[in-house]
Amino acid sequence: MSRARLEPSSLSSPEALVIAADEVRAEVRAWILEHAIDGVIRRGAHPAYDHEATEVEEEWLGRCREGRWLCLSWPEEYGGRAFGPLQIAAVEEEFARAGLPRPRLGMGETLVAPALLAHGSDTQRSYFLPRILNGEIQLCQGFSEPDAGSDLAGLRTVGVIDGDEVIITGQKVWTSDAHRSNTIFTLCRTDPSAPRHRGISYVLVPMDHNGITVRPLRQMAGAHGFNHVFFDGARAPLSNVVGGLNNGWRVAQTTLGAERAGEATTQHIGYLQEWEMLLAASRRNGSNLDPVLRQGLASAYAAVRIMQFTGLRMFSTLTATGTLGPVASVNKLFWSEYHRDFGELAMHVLGTRSTLVDRSDDAVTELQRVFLESRARCIARGSSEIQRNIVAERVLGLPREQSTST
Repeated sequence: MSRARLEPSSLSSPEALVIAADEVRAEVRAWILEHAIDGVIRRGAHPAYDHEATEVEEEWLGRCREGRWLCLSWPEEYGGRAFGPLQIAAVEEEFARAGLPRPRLGMGETLVAPALLAHGSDTQRSYFLPRILNGEIQLCQGFSEPDAGSDLAGLRTVGVIDGDEVIITGQKVWTSDAHRSNTIFTLCRTDPSAPRHRGISYVLVPMDHNGITVRPLRQMAGAHGFNHVFFDGARAPLSNVVGGLNNGWRVAQTTLGAERAGEATTQHIGYLQEWEMLLAASRRNGSNLDPVLRQGLASAYAAVRIMQFTGLRMFSTLTATGTLGPVASVNKLFWSEYHRDFGELAMHVLGTRSTLVDRSDDAVTELQRVFLESRARCIARGSSEIQRNIVAERVLGLPREQSTST
């Protein structure tokens, strides 16, 4: 295969884009046929927070890393392939078609890398990106705070400049995988006299032996994936400030945009897996004969297909404009509220058994976990209220919401 045809600079026409995507599709299909491992499965829409990678999954990650199927959009100089949206979609669809997950390197790949590529210095990109790719740096997100919630600009964590370092004091909450990470990308206020959305800095802070305490938050479903994170004079070099001092809000918008984007063309597959699981359960207990529950199952299936077509719409927008725009908020609002409703439907389908837990291990079933965790999806990654404001203002052109803050 001619690698030159896969260079972005050579993709000067729609026909060239399609040819490049088809070549990638053929490449990944052949690679999967040769390297697939038995026992690796795609998990549902949202795998359990406390899932620990198995040996097979670790081996699969290693093979995908060697095959260069990670960090596909990154420039080649940092270990990526410089793939565009059509090529990435082809890879995602072929992994999904084979029933295999395409591993991600956590928040380092999906959230921090876009910020570094858009706002970081050459030195920052050269240092952090290869270490994210090889697994040396494991990142978690320090944005939310107990008194700020979705009002991210209301953060109180403080960063004080001391020579060539920033000293950070404050608290973060709902920090996913902080107990597994060695670096946290966090927002802190470095200029308290600046307006709310200014004077904030985006800092990559080492966590080991650095005045940082992590305390677990256990969810209703029993998993421990969220954490409190306390900064007590944690230090980071100024060279770890992405985008420059007091420019963190702009950098954070890049991260938040990446967080809300998701996997446009394949996002629906995990939700379809969950729906098929519920359909099988309804057939086992006979609830599929109840006309009301049948209607609920049909409506859920239709919603998953709408999600699929919304993903294609997102992909078309991204391909045409290079950005997702407000459609990402529409998508996030749709899938999060669908998942909440699906969790409730699952409990109705399971009936009274949905309230019972096996006392031998106190473990909830997968569908019980969906119900218990799905309600929080309407808050995570930007609450439904925030998404509705974005849609109202940027899509419908309604007046901006009046701030009640002082």
